[in-house]
Amino acid sequence: QVQLAESGGGLVQAGDSLRLSCAASGRTFSTYTMGWFRQALGKEREFVARIIRNGDNTFYADSVKGRFTISRDNAKNTVYLQMNSLKPEDTAVYYCAASPFGSGLAPYDYRYWGQGTQVTVSS
Repeated sequence: QVQLAESGGGLVQAGDSLRLSCAASGRTFSTYTMGWFRQALGKEREFVARIIRNGDNTFYADSVKGRFTISRDNAKNTVYLQMNSLKPEDTAVYYCAASPFGSGLAPYDYRYWGQGTQVTVSS
């Protein structure tokens, strides 16, 4: 089992940057595909980015491509989401998730979830 804890959210202005971190427990972190999802108020949870086990393959939602970067440090059991050029529409609770199988893009592909961290971008 993996426990995940996000940090780094906050209130920023449009155009600013934030870096989210997700620390994972357990000794098998490197075997999981890690993903970031977000959920805005009144909307469904949506895929943001994912990174496979060794970190050499990433994938992004079109809405964040070129602005967000996902990375991982398997030695630290941590996955990151660097968010640049933030927009008000990026406002949401951001969740990290771990998948022991495959490299899917849907929430149901991920078995373990963190509690989320709020990101609010003011215009």
